[in-house]
Amino acid sequence: MRWLPWDELPEKMRIEPVRVYYELLSARRGQLAAKRALDVAGSLVLLVLLSPVLAVIAIVIKCDSKGPVMFRQVRITQYGRAFRIYKFRTMVDHAESLGAQVTTKGDARITGVGRLLRKTRLDELPQLINILLGDMSFVGTRPEVEKYVAHYSGAMWATLLLPAGVTSEASLRYKDESELLSNAEDADTVYIERVLPEKMRYNLQELQEFSLAGNCRTLLRTVGVLFAR
Repeated sequence: MRWLPWDELPEKMRIEPVRVYYELLSARRGQLAAKRALDVAGSLVLLVLLSPVLAVIAIVIKCDSKGPVMFRQVRITQYGRAFRIYKFRTMVDHAESLGAQVTTKGDARITGVGRLLRKTRLDELPQLINILLGDMSFVGTRPEVEKYVAHYSGAMWATLLLPAGVTSEASLRYKDESELLSNAEDADTVYIERVLPEKMRYNLQELQEFSLAGNCRTLLRTVGVLFAR
C-alpha cells in the first residue's frame, strides 16, 4: 500500500479536516502494511479456491442474457485515482445509459440471474482481482463513481487516504440501499444529498478507529450477513 507524504497528496485532499485522519493513519503504518499483505494473500487464495464457482457464474450469466460476463466501471480509489472495478454483470447490457447510476428495488434493468447474484453478493467476487492489483482492499470505503466523488466536501476526502474496499460498516448498514431509493423520484439526487453523507459518517468513524482487529470483525460480520441471506 503506497503512503504519500502530506505535501504529495492531491491538493483537494490537503485540507485541515483531512489532516486529522492522515496523522492518525500515519501512526498506524505498520498495521497498514500488514493489511496489504493480508489482502494479497487472501485474494490469491480465494481466487484459486473459488475459480470453479467463478466459471459457473460466468456461464450462467452468458446463458441468461446478452452482453459481457463482466461489468467494468470507472470508480475512484486511494488519492483520487480512477480505476476499473470488476463485477459480474447483473443488469442488461448498457444499463448505465438507461437510468441512474444507483439501482433501486425493482429496477427493470436487473436481469433474472442478476437479482440472485446481487442478493447473495456473488456479483462482487471479481473484485478479488481489484484487491490483488492494489486498487481495493477487503475492508474500506466502497468506491464511488466520479459523479458522486465530485460532491465530496471537507473530511469526506479523508476516505481516499486508503484504497477503496469491498465491505465496510457503511456497506453493512446500507446493504439494502436499493430499497431506500426505490420510492425516490430522482435516485441520484437522494443518494447525493441524503444517503452519501450518512454513509460517509460511518466511513470516517472507521478511519478514526482503524485497526486490523476492527477490519477482521467487519469481515466476519459481512460473512455472517451473506450466510443469513
